[in-house]
This record gives sequence, structure tokens and C-alpha cells, in this order.
Amino acid sequence: MKLIFSKNYIKDYNKLPQHLQKIIGKQLKFLLANPWHPSLGTKKIKGFIGIFEGRVSKSCRFTFYIDGNRLTLRRVGDNDKTLKKP
Repeated sequence: MKLIFSKNYIKDYNKLPQHLQKIIGKQLKFLLANPWHPSLGTKKIKGFIGIFEGRVSKSCRFTFYIDGNRLTLRRVGDNDKTLKKP
């Protein structure tokens, strides 16, 4: 599967503390191996067709969608902010 980073994802990621960026790296390895890995807590976002959320930590989430063999990361950051505009 090919991983694509949206401009919004890159902006969000660069604003995060380094310790969260390190955890995100680990979670992305899980995501590429299996988007439904239990550590990710992957679920569909209601009201948005084809967009999913994954868990980084208790207060941090990322959003993504899958199109064929491409997995596009859309947003990452604080739960409420990230999930409001996935």
C-alpha cells in the first residue's frame, strides 16, 4: 500500500510535539501493515463518506481514506479539532 500525506496532514504534524511525532511513526507502521490493527482503534467517521479515524494516543487522532492501493492521511492532532474537520 502506498502512503500519501495531504498538505493539511503535514502542517498538522509539524505543529505536534516531538514525542507525539515519534508515536505517530509507530502507529503508521501498524496502519500500513493492517489498517484495522487493534492498536489503532480504526473506525469510520460519521457524516463523512470513506473517511476513517485512527488513534495515536488518548487525546490525539489521525484521519485517512483508502483508495485502491493508496492510503491518504488527511489530518492529525487533538481529538476534537481533528475529528471536527477530518
